[in-house]
Formats: sequence, C-alpha cells, structure tokens
Amino acid sequence: MVSMPTAAEPLISTFSIAFTRPTFQRARVLWVGVILAMGRRTVANVLWTVRSIAQGHFSSYHRVFSRGSWSLWPLGKVWVSAVLQWIPEDQPVLVAGDDTVAQHRGAKVYGKAQHRDAVRSSHSLTVWKWGHKWVVLTIVVHFPFTSRHGALPALCALYRGQPENRAEGRRHKTPAPLACQLMAVRIHWFPQRKYVFLGDGGFGSHELARFFYRHRRHATRIRRFHPEANLYAPPPQRRAGAGRPRIKGRKLPAPQQTVARRQRGKPATVRWYGGATRRVALTSDTGWWYKAGQGLVPVRWVQVHDLDGTHRDDWIYSTDSTRPPTQMVSLFTRRWPIETTFQEVRAHLGFETTRQRVSRSVLRAAPCLLGLFSVICLIYAEHLKHAKVSPHQTPWYVKAEPTFADALATVRRSLWEQTILKQPWMHGGLQKFPPLLRRTVLDMVSRTG
Repeated sequence: MVSMPTAAEPLISTFSIAFTRPTFQRARVLWVGVILAMGRRTVANVLWTVRSIAQGHFSSYHRVFSRGSWSLWPLGKVWVSAVLQWIPEDQPVLVAGDDTVAQHRGAKVYGKAQHRDAVRSSHSLTVWKWGHKWVVLTIVVHFPFTSRHGALPALCALYRGQPENRAEGRRHKTPAPLACQLMAVRIHWFPQRKYVFLGDGGFGSHELARFFYRHRRHATRIRRFHPEANLYAPPPQRRAGAGRPRIKGRKLPAPQQTVARRQRGKPATVRWYGGATRRVALTSDTGWWYKAGQGLVPVRWVQVHDLDGTHRDDWIYSTDSTRPPTQMVSLFTRRWPIETTFQEVRAHLGFETTRQRVSRSVLRAAPCLLGLFSVICLIYAEHLKHAKVSPHQTPWYVKAEPTFADALATVRRSLWEQTILKQPWMHGGLQKFPPLLRRTVLDMVSRTG
C-alpha cells in the first residue's frame, strides 16, 4: 500500500470504510496524483504524474469512478466529522450554502445542461454556461494560523433538469430542496450540534425557511430578505363555533415601510466581510412571513445601513426571532469564504478539467475534488500543529498569513518527500543532489501549477 505523510495518514486511513481493500489502494494512488498533477485532473494525467507508484493496469484506476462499488455518503460523514473537530461543541456550526456551475465540454455527458453563470452575469446581461450545477454545503472554520475564516466543502448534490429527472423516474428538485436534503442528512448524522445556515442567491425560498423552522431545535437560517416581504401577525385564537380557523393574523407593514416610518436605525459596530468591522445603523422587527399555500414562518428581519456610505443598504432575516440583530449581521458576512473556495478549487485543483461522462463518474469526480479541498486544509492544519513552520515567504514577498496555495504546496512537498521519492530507485539518486539543488527542485515541483 502507498505510504502517506505523517500528517495525512490518520485522516486518509478513515476513508477506507467506504471502499473495498483493492479499490482503496487505487483510490490512495489517485488521491496522491490529483494533488501532485499539473493542469487537467483527468485520470490519464493523474496516472502519468504518479506512474512510479501506480501498480496494475491503468484501466483499473478508471474503473474506480465508473464501476467501483463504493459510496460517497460514508466519505461525506468522515469529512464532516473531521471538520467538526475544529469547532468547539458549545459553538454553533456555520454552514454556508451556494451553487456553482462547472463547465464540461462533450456531446454526451450525464447531467449536462445550460445554466446561468452567476460570476459573469449581471442584472442587464445573462451569460450561460454548459455543464453541471452543484449545490454545495460548506462548514465555516477558523483555523488558529490565520485570521480569516475558511469554507470547507462537506456535502454536495448535482442539480438535474426536470426532463432528465422525469426520464429516470426521480422527483424533480430545485437547488433549494437539494440544500434541505443535505442539511437533513447532516442533522441526522450529528443531531447534538447546532447549525446556522448562511444562504444567498437561489436559497431564499419560503420552502427553505419552513424547513429550518420545522428543525428549529437543530438549525436556524440567516440570509438576505426582500424589503417588501408579506408579513403578518400570528393567527388569533380560534373561537368555539366560529367556523374555519384563520390562517394568518392582521397584515403588518412591509420592512421597507417600517424603516421609512422610523427614519433612523440604531448605531452598531458589526463584523464585516474579510474579518474587518464596520459602523452601521440597524433597524429590526419581527413578523410572520406568509406565502399562499405554504403557511407562516416567524422571522426577525434587520435593515443594515452603512454609516460610511460606501455600501448599499442590505436586508437580512433569521428564522430565530430571538437572535440579536448585530449577531445576525456578523454571522451573515461569514458566508463569503464559500466564493473564495469555489475560486481556489478551480484555480488549484482543476475542478472544471475532469472529463467524466457516464453517470457514476460524473456523480463521484466533482464531489471528490471539492472534498479534497477540505482534506488539504485539514492536513495542512495538522502539519502546522506538529511542525510549527511559518507561512511560505520569500525575501521579496512577505506574507502575513498562509493561503490555500501555501497549504497545497506544503502537502505536495510532503507527498514528494515521503511518498514518491521514498521509492528505493528514486531515493538513492536524489541523495546525490547537492542540498541547495535538492531544495530548489522540491520547491519547483511543489509550487508549480
């Protein structure tokens, strides 16, 4: 079996519960190859990178994704469990959720469809991208070696169009119900933890709000709100013999009307994007959000007015009516690292360069790449815990804090030193290199790409 670095072996060995023994041996080789490979993360390129440790026929490694008998759910549970160890049990678990579109070329690719590219689109221009839309839930973690928060992917699901779901006999689900399903799985796995879901974009449906209200003992939700939302008072108590009970109470003013009536919010200092603080004015109230046919959901909404005048007014709500407005704003701004995670996965792990086409390969490759981002961060954190090394710096570029590129370079270097170059036929030749040349070569292969 392929040897692993000291910081990686305890975590990687826990993944064996999802595989048979032969498949797990090949999965370890692929895991090493995906991290060390440059350019596309196709199976062929991965095997070419680690051809010195890839034993057996190359087709057996392709079958790990296309035909292997293993499940992503045990892996997801291991990922979530490993990340939760970095969050104290008395603190809520911040879950940032969003969807991202991974471009995929090819005439016959399972699950491929035309989706709106949220990054390149604007209010006046819509840019379409052909590929897969993934609904991703991440856990926001604060590691001790950085002041910024990171969003580590834990669970994801592929959104498929209504015609494809109908052809396969599956009930059609939009991204919001898929996020509900992933949250329900997480609550089922770890019911003792308290969750705060930070959603944006297409995760603003009333259906998602009702889900978190039903599971209010385990989770709450914070996201942007509409200033003209329909708010009502709770339904009055039913009188005996008075006929059909009322669904809702009297109509309450919309949040925008309430703000116009009060004219001035309460000054406060809240945590802002990027870990900074900002002076704002907060106007808050409570009400019951109503949608015809779906009932009422109690919410607390807050309007955020930037006193410096550099940001537009924002509206946020929570399904926990008792949560203070300052805490709502400070928690909501912590969802931004998920956008950074999507960018890093594309730039450094080749998220859009895979070439899987059949259903099993498509449904497995992208979640594994997203999970690999979390694995690299956890291994890097474990490495710093024991090695006590400083962030990567050069004489002409001093970094105050490490980035994901530094974490990837550190994990790559440990894999080169403790896995690839530990092979007997390589180790002897490497020792003949002068020390400076040896370090230069390792730096180049660790930080290129």
